Order: sequence, then C-alpha cells, then structure tokens
Amino acid sequence: MRCKTLTAAAVLLLMMTAGCSTLERVVYRPDINQGNYLTATDVAKLRVGMNKQQVAYTLGTPMMSDPFSNNTWYYVFRQQPGHEKVTQQTLTLTFDSSGVLTNIDNKPNLSGNDTNS
Repeated sequence: MRCKTLTAAAVLLLMMTAGCSTLERVVYRPDINQGNYLTATDVAKLRVGMNKQQVAYTLGTPMMSDPFSNNTWYYVFRQQPGHEKVTQQTLTLTFDSSGVLTNIDNKPNLSGNDTNS
C-alpha cells in the first residue's frame, strides 16, 4: 500500500512540474537563423538605378521573388536566438520593366551600428 502511495505521489509531482515555465530555461535551444543575412553595410551599398545583376552581386540571390511579376525581390532574414524573441528583417526591392532598381523598402531599418559586419 505504501509503495502505491509513493508511486502515485511521484507521478503526480512529475505531472505538476512538467508544465512549469521555470524548467523551460534549463532546456538548451540552439539559435535558429533562416534566410538572407543582411548587414547595414550591405544595404547601404544599394542605390536606385542599379540593375538586377548588380543587386545580386551585392546581396546575393533573393529569398523570394514575386511569382506574378519578376520585378520584386524579397530578402528575408529571420533570427530566433535560444529562448529570446524572434526578429525578422525584410528588404523588398522593386525593379521596373527593364530591370532597373526603383524602390528600396527596408523593414525594420537596419541601424548603422552593426557589430556583425
């Protein structure tokens, strides 16, 4: 009888502590980086009037392009460091019909004080 009581108490204690958020920080979570890594230095090299080949040479190939027209490129970088909040950087480049860069939309803006450049 005593063995059953101890087993039941151990199972109950285990079930109660399994959902605790305090144990979440103990578990290792690797940093997850996905997409095109961009620095403020790389984005600063872009100029309106560049052609697609110059942009691709500067930043590499885009993560996505608009499936309905080949005139919009998306560079997306998503970062999830361990137990911290997810951040995402999206750079949208728009070209005209002749392949010349006409618009640069950088959200959120990369600051000039990058430490990883």
